[in-house]
Amino acid sequence: MTVLEPRDAVVVDDSPGGSGKGVLGREYRALSVGIVSVVLLIAFEATAVGTAMPVAARELGGVSLYAFAFSGYFTTSLFGMVLAGQWSDRRGPLGALTTGIAAFGAGLLIAGTAASMWLFILGRAVQGLGGGLVIVALYVVVGRAYPERLRPAIMAAFAASWVVPSVVGPLAAGAVTEHLGWRWVFVGIPVLVVFPLALALPQIRRRASGPVDGVSEASFDRRRIRLALGISLGAGLLQYAAQDLRPLSLLPGLAGAALLVPSVLGLLPRGTYRAARGLPSVVLLRGIAAGSFIAAESFIPLMLVTQRGLSPTLAGFSLAAGGGTWALASWVQSRARVEPYRERLMTLGMVLVAAAIATAPSVLIDSVPAWTVAVAWAFGCFGMGLVISSTSVLLLHLSAPEEAGTNSAALQISDGLSNVLLLAAGGAAFAALGGGTVSHTVARASGTGSHPAAFAAVFLPMAGVALVGAWVTTRLRER
Repeated sequence: MTVLEPRDAVVVDDSPGGSGKGVLGREYRALSVGIVSVVLLIAFEATAVGTAMPVAARELGGVSLYAFAFSGYFTTSLFGMVLAGQWSDRRGPLGALTTGIAAFGAGLLIAGTAASMWLFILGRAVQGLGGGLVIVALYVVVGRAYPERLRPAIMAAFAASWVVPSVVGPLAAGAVTEHLGWRWVFVGIPVLVVFPLALALPQIRRRASGPVDGVSEASFDRRRIRLALGISLGAGLLQYAAQDLRPLSLLPGLAGAALLVPSVLGLLPRGTYRAARGLPSVVLLRGIAAGSFIAAESFIPLMLVTQRGLSPTLAGFSLAAGGGTWALASWVQSRARVEPYRERLMTLGMVLVAAAIATAPSVLIDSVPAWTVAVAWAFGCFGMGLVISSTSVLLLHLSAPEEAGTNSAALQISDGLSNVLLLAAGGAAFAALGGGTVSHTVARASGTGSHPAAFAAVFLPMAGVALVGAWVTTRLRER
């Protein structure tokens, strides 16, 4: 889940005397409600789709392609992020935002009407392109429309918008999946986007349209667009090779790496791969945190459905408490009094994420209660709330106005690319250790089900990646 963030929902202004110009003050109210509503719908989609995905994969005969349904989204979103960064810096974020929402809705409709797993994955890919456009455009809107003192508050509001979807989304999606079918989870969301668009677009046009002063409205940087295509195609080839697991798939894997490495080096800040201090480490940390967490979270519903026999509703609901703890942590980081301790809080956050991921596979032991995952994930989401919100705040703080789109795109590329690569690695390990069988009752009766090691091979390496992120948090400020 890629998130932005509630502070001025209860505190309108921290300035002396309180001017009433917080994110819900008269000046910013319509814009704040509109863009937060967009994030709210994205949150409903993310929580609902995660609940319905195991059933969709099973009915479409594509359990072996399960990881593709997630990584397909992230692969195309990489291109969308770079395109949105260029688009927003040169012509303002309005066009990228509206186009992204349209593509997001179209992808949901394609996936919801798919007759095969590959068509379902295509829908997710179209949806990912839209998601990449939307998330970067929203960051640029925040950077342009809100003063620096209000940015932690609007980032916290974005995260708070995940609370209700995290609770209601899995329950609603599980009930719809069981009684109406999983397809309705996808086709029912696009119509809900009309209200937030009508509210936010006039405000965005007034406050954040057009290029930044000094930036030409000329054509896009073709080199960056080529690099974006390279990074998307390379990530897709690597994902395919990781799922195929035949010697011949080394060829697309090597081709993917050859495309991916130079593209990444060209699109991310110099020194990102070696955790150089300052902006490069902020970008790197975002990828480490998001990739390890999402790769692990994607397999939790499948593990609970296939290994513990939970219904899709209960499996999805096991992640519900995380929305509240994520928002709580985002609110904590938005308080002015914790600003001197931001890096320490981020270190704590990554330790919590690592501990939660390492705890999740304990439910593969029958004597461990299934609700252990829910408790562990609540703590992990608290850690993510501290880290993700803070990386967003630090990025905008370290970016000049004319670089906000490009640097926001770099942050989201790190986020999305790590999701693709770590999902590919996790999916390959899962498939190699027999993760393709999903029937809980058949597995228990015949002994032919997914071996628990297939899930452990996903979770435990991701916990190690999260611990590396704890070290990166010590390098976020330049000396």
